[in-house]
Amino acid sequence: MQWVSLGDTGSSCPAARSTVAAFRSWADSYLTQPSDELGRDGPVCPYVQPSIRRSLLWLAQVPAADPRPMWVRAIVRDALEIYPELPTRNGSSTSVLRALITVFPNLKDHTLIDEIHAEFKTKFVERGSMLGQFYPGCDQPGLWNKDFRPLDAPLPMLVVRGMMTTDFPFLLDKPEWADAYVRKFAPTLPAHVRSVMVGRLTSRPALVPAYEVRPDDESCSTSS
Repeated sequence: MQWVSLGDTGSSCPAARSTVAAFRSWADSYLTQPSDELGRDGPVCPYVQPSIRRSLLWLAQVPAADPRPMWVRAIVRDALEIYPELPTRNGSSTSVLRALITVFPNLKDHTLIDEIHAEFKTKFVERGSMLGQFYPGCDQPGLWNKDFRPLDAPLPMLVVRGMMTTDFPFLLDKPEWADAYVRKFAPTLPAHVRSVMVGRLTSRPALVPAYEVRPDDESCSTSS
C-alpha cells in the first residue's frame, strides 16, 4: 500500500479512484464550504483548499471490510515515519498544509478507528503532529460549537497532519501532550493561548506538578 498525491489521480490504482473521487466530492462540497453550525466564519477546514491546490494531500485506501488490527497498526506506524519526510513544495522543512489520509471505504465497525487513534495519538503528538479519526457518526465535538460534529465524515479515515497552535484545547488532557505542544511552539505562542494554557495547567496540579500553585510560605525566596 502507498499514499498517492491527491492531485496525481493517474497514479491511483483503478480500485482506489472511486475512493479518491468520493473524498474530493466531500472536500469540495463540505470541507471547503462554510457551515452555519460551525460557530465561526470561513470554511469548515480552511486548510483543505490550499492543500489541494499545492498538492499537499496524500491518500491511500485499505479496501478490506474487516482489516486485521495488526495490519492497520503497521500502516499507522508507516505513516508516523513517512509524514515528516513528505515534500512541502515551498522549500521549508515543515508545512501545516501537509496531510496523509488513510481511507477505509468498506469498514463498518468504526470502533477500530477509535482504538487505533487512542493507541497512537501520543506517538504522533510527541513528534509534533496530529492523528485524527473520521467516520460516519463520529460524535467528537467541534472547537467553536460543541454541538457541531466536524469528524462525522462519509468515509472512515485516519488522518495525519501537522500540529497547529489552535490545537491546544485538544492537547490539555494529558501532561505529555501539553508538554509536546509547548516544546513545539514556545515562545511563539500567542498571548491568549499562553493565558489559557497557564489557567488550565495550574487548575490541574495533580496532572502537572511542575505547574502547581504554591502557598505564600512556600515561595522561592532563599532567606530563612
